[in-house]
Amino acid sequence: MAGRGELTDAAWERVEPLLPRADGCGRPWRDHRQVVNGVLWRLRTGAPWRDLPERYGPWQTVYERFARWEADGTWATLLEHVQVRNDAVGEVEWTISVDSTINRAHQHAAGARKRGSRPGDEPADSERSAARQALGRSRGGLTTKVHLAVDGRGLPLALVLTPGDVNDATMFEAVMDTVRIPRAGRGRPRTRLDRVLGDKAYSSRAIRAWCRRHGIAATIPERRDQQANRLRRGSRGGRPPVFDKEAYKHRNVVERCFNRLKQFRAVATRFDKLATRYRAGLELASLILWLRQPAS
Repeated sequence: MAGRGELTDAAWERVEPLLPRADGCGRPWRDHRQVVNGVLWRLRTGAPWRDLPERYGPWQTVYERFARWEADGTWATLLEHVQVRNDAVGEVEWTISVDSTINRAHQHAAGARKRGSRPGDEPADSERSAARQALGRSRGGLTTKVHLAVDGRGLPLALVLTPGDVNDATMFEAVMDTVRIPRAGRGRPRTRLDRVLGDKAYSSRAIRAWCRRHGIAATIPERRDQQANRLRRGSRGGRPPVFDKEAYKHRNVVERCFNRLKQFRAVATRFDKLATRYRAGLELASLILWLRQPAS
């Protein structure tokens, strides 16, 4: 019987065939389900890895498996698999809502070892290193911003990590370029959206022009300063952008998705030093949201 926050039997049946198999070399792996449940316990509680309960096995084993599957893309593959399955049966709603949230980084998230520095980087260039790890400094301390795109049901489709002081509008195209679901059979991945819903932070000519070039309807309210500037210019200001109030009422699905993701305390507060490890936790939390949807 699954414990609180652990994988149910139905969820395990869906992910178990996708997990790496033992190659017959060395010692056999500890039970995958036990290890995954251990990773979920740490993600849900935000506790240090060393405080992992004994029922999940040695904490070193659980952490090393988590890190290994982050490096080889296993967590991302699991998330992609459930997205492909849902899209194949027509359950993905391609009215996309986009937004971002700022998550506070714990003091233990700073100070990652500076290995593999890029050409031109100085060893003491802490600001550039922090930017690569998606850490930004503000009045409240170190923060990480999660840019998220969700489908019409509020399920994660794409996420991008940046330092917390990065503007939302500058990352819009990067988030949209990350929205891709491979086909269950042959064919190129699905990337064409029906509509994009965004708040006033995404109100810019560049974003609206990008949506027009890609044939995507944009439902983004115009900021007051933009309205005033357009009216001040008279006929040269052009017509106001089309805005569908009824469609915009559904934008809050992305806010509700953030609320569900932040029920995992290791997502609401960043404890990981590496951005790739924090992203892996976000991918696993997103996977759980997809698995909780009733299968058709």
